[in-house]
Amino acid sequence: MLTAVVRGLGAATRRFLVETGAMWALVMVSLDRMFLGPLRGERMRLGATIAQAARAGAGSLPLVALISFLVGVILALQSLFQLQKLGAQSLVADLVAIAVTREMAPLLTAIIVAGRYGSSIAAEIGTMKVSQEVDALTVMGVDPYAFLVVPRLIALLIALPGLVIFADVMGILGGMTAVLLVLNQSGGAFLSDAAAALELRDIYVGLVKSVAFGGIIGLVGCRLGLAVGGGADEVGRATTSAVVRSIVLIIVIDLLVTAVFYVQG
Repeated sequence: MLTAVVRGLGAATRRFLVETGAMWALVMVSLDRMFLGPLRGERMRLGATIAQAARAGAGSLPLVALISFLVGVILALQSLFQLQKLGAQSLVADLVAIAVTREMAPLLTAIIVAGRYGSSIAAEIGTMKVSQEVDALTVMGVDPYAFLVVPRLIALLIALPGLVIFADVMGILGGMTAVLLVLNQSGGAFLSDAAAALELRDIYVGLVKSVAFGGIIGLVGCRLGLAVGGGADEVGRATTSAVVRSIVLIIVIDLLVTAVFYVQG
């Protein structure tokens, strides 16, 4: 029994180290193609990048709007219920604004995009790998990293911050709607309190998180897509793993960024 446990831990550790090394290698290659490639005269696929940004960003707007608005309503109702006991209903706007911009908007937006777009990255590239299209690109002298990875990665780095700003607005509007219905407070007063409570730091920390989350989603999806080596079942597993790994890493990165900016001052 003990031997089996030790072997299992050893195998899990080995897989973790291999995946960590592969991810780090993909980061280095992607940075090289993004920043050094143009200096070597390599052409950037601007059209493909714009198309991918539209898929990741504009395509996610309705879902991000709905989820962010409803989360703002829930935050307002839950905080209102507790703050009424203390006679501090006026602090609802402060709580909603800070919670949405610091945590809820970037985190929920990243999870939505990971499920909607990160999975499609793994599925698309995985299908191309199974059908040997990636090998065909290499044979034709086309760099698969510059052709497949870089446009998707840049698209996410652009789309996520924009989506987070949109989610901030929708979440605060959701909180305002809840307060209007329950307390009959004017919308102008709610927005004024929210603006007074917010600091510029609250907003840019959310944007920093969104850039990190976009990089994670893109790298994980591309890595697992490129690692597909079997048939259609492998593509399905890569798609599922891309979502799960992205969400886990998003939460870990969220914790680290929060600790750096708020725990250490």
